[in-house]
Amino acid sequence: MTRAVRPRPDPVISVVMPVYNGAALLPATLDSLAAQSFTDFEVIVVDDCSTDATRACVAGWSDPRVRLVAMPVNGGPVLARNAGVAAARGRYIAALDADDLCRPDRFARQVAYLEANPATVLLGTAADLLIDGDIRPSDHAAITTPMLIDWLTGIENPLIWSSVMIRADAARRLDPFMRPERLYAEDFDLYQRIRRFGAIARLDEPLMVYRVHAGGVSKRFTERMETVAAAILAERHADLFGEQVDRIAALIVAHILARRPVPDLAALTALGSALGAIQAEFLARHRCSGADRRLIRWETARRWRGVGRAGLRAGTLGVADLLAARPAHLGLGYAGLPALLWSGAIGGVRRAIRQPARAP
Repeated sequence: MTRAVRPRPDPVISVVMPVYNGAALLPATLDSLAAQSFTDFEVIVVDDCSTDATRACVAGWSDPRVRLVAMPVNGGPVLARNAGVAAARGRYIAALDADDLCRPDRFARQVAYLEANPATVLLGTAADLLIDGDIRPSDHAAITTPMLIDWLTGIENPLIWSSVMIRADAARRLDPFMRPERLYAEDFDLYQRIRRFGAIARLDEPLMVYRVHAGGVSKRFTERMETVAAAILAERHADLFGEQVDRIAALIVAHILARRPVPDLAALTALGSALGAIQAEFLARHRCSGADRRLIRWETARRWRGVGRAGLRAGTLGVADLLAARPAHLGLGYAGLPALLWSGAIGGVRRAIRQPARAP
C-alpha cells in the first residue's frame, strides 16, 4: 500500500528576485533572507540568461525555499519580475533586487501590518543606503502616513522597490503586473496603477538596505528613467493641466525627482505654481486628517527648499528670485533667510567663475 504524498502548503510570502549576472552579490542577499525572523516564505530567483555563475549559485544553495526560474531569452527586469509573479504561490509578494539586503525583522513587520490593515494593498519600508561600504540614512521622508505616501506619488517616487510587499490578489489584478514600456520607472508606474485598489503605506523603520553602486540600473539609465517618469506623471495629472501637462511633468521630474537646479526665475515660478495646484487638488479630493495635512505641507515645503537651495548654489537663481517666486503655501520652504543668503553667496562665486574675465 502506497502512502499519499501531502502537498506542501503554500508559503505566506513569495520573494520575487530578478537577476542578471548577479553572482557576486547574490549570496549576501540570500543570506539576509535566511536570517529573517519570519520563515514562511519562498524565494523565486528569476535568472535573465546570466553569463556568470548566477544559476550555479542558486542551484547549489542549500535552502530548499530558494528556487530558480530560468528565462528562455534575456528580456530585462520587467519581464523577469512578471515571470516571477506568475510563479509565486504566496499570499504576499515581496520585492527584492539581487544586490539589496533585508534586515531580520522585515518580513515579520510587514506581514503583521498587512494582516492588521486589510485595506492596504502595498507596503514599503524605510531604507538605509549602502555606499562604498558605509551605511547611511536615506533622505526620504522620516515620518509618513498612507495619505502622505499617496500625495508623494504625484510628484516623485517615495518608495524603494526592494522594500515593497504587495497583496498577491491585488498584484494579479494588474495586467500585466509591470508594463514593459515603463522600463526604468516600472515601480513608479506600478504604484500609480495599484493605488486604485487600496492604500499604499510605508513602515518608517529602515528594514532593508539599498546598495548604491555604479552598476545599478538607476545610475546607468538616468535619462531614460526621467523620460518615463515624466510620461507617468503626465498621465496622472492630465485632467488638471491639460495641454500644459507634458511641460509641467518634465519640470517636476527635472527639479523635484532628479533635483537639478532650475535654469531661471520663469521655471521656478512655473514649478511653484504647479506644486500648489497639485497639492490643492489632492487636499480637496481626499479626507486628510490634521496630521496628514501638516505632513503633506511640510514635505512639499522641504522639497521647495531643496529646489531653492540648488538654484542658489548653482548660481541660476538669486535670493530675490526665490523671494519673488515663493508660492503662498510654501513660504521659503521652511529655510531661514541666513541659510538662503549663504547658498546665494556660494552661487554668486560660481557665477563669477563662469563669467569670462573682462579686458582692462
